[in-house]
Amino acid sequence: MNSVLKCRVSRRWLEKGQLIGQSLLLLTLRLVYGGQFLLTGHGKLVHLERTAGFFAGLGIPTPVFQAALVGGVEMIGGALLMAGLATRLAAVPLTVTMVVAYLTAHRAEAFNSLDDFTSQAPYPFLLACLLLSLLAACLPSPR
Repeated sequence: MNSVLKCRVSRRWLEKGQLIGQSLLLLTLRLVYGGQFLLTGHGKLVHLERTAGFFAGLGIPTPVFQAALVGGVEMIGGALLMAGLATRLAAVPLTVTMVVAYLTAHRAEAFNSLDDFTSQAPYPFLLACLLLSLLAACLPSPR
């Protein structure tokens, strides 16, 4: 009987450790990538004319509006990720902006090889958004 009790106690500790590990992993991902999105979005908004000029050079329609939209999405989405608020919802527009970045700003060099694809500036952000979305969808929320 004593060994059954020890097994139950050990299992509870493992379950608690798993939840703590899951929480720490998600917290780290949210803080690192949320902070990066917040900073890049802020940079786009502070230098809106330069960002709009870059967007215009890519042939993106209404470049000032698009630059402000992307900067706002990155800044607000990053802040939401860092705060842990609506992370699943925030990951969707962030993922879309990273996919669009690949298809516009990085299309010439990103799709030549896998190495070219992974060496592009938006790759870590896109990977983080997809990873956060996948983790949030698959893992139960810690209670």
